[in-house]
Amino acid sequence: MPKRPLISIVDDDASVRPALKGLMQSLGFAAEYFESAKDFLASHYLHRTACLIVDVNMPGMTGPELHEHLVSSGKAIPTILITAYPDDAVRNRVLSAGAVGYVTKPFAEDDLLACVHSALDKSQVR
Repeated sequence: MPKRPLISIVDDDASVRPALKGLMQSLGFAAEYFESAKDFLASHYLHRTACLIVDVNMPGMTGPELHEHLVSSGKAIPTILITAYPDDAVRNRVLSAGAVGYVTKPFAEDDLLACVHSALDKSQVR
């Protein structure tokens, strides 16, 4: 049986983390969640993650900062940024830096799923 791709979720909102994990699992993916970028970076899931869903605005390291850190350290994981506070400048910056998607909360499941599939296609190439 093939291993299910791991989707890692980083969000400081305690209600979003289990909801997204449940959604990803219901769609057939393995999923783990983390309260902060620091927790994700310290986890043993970092190297297994096929797709990262991360909140833009978090205390400590933000979603864009996490993405930039991963890229600069050679661990570029296909990343989808989610936010309740859309900002065109941030969107353009993260997409230019290689993020796979930028999705505004609340989002349609289909929109997020399309980004996840795009991220997984990208992870197959790396």
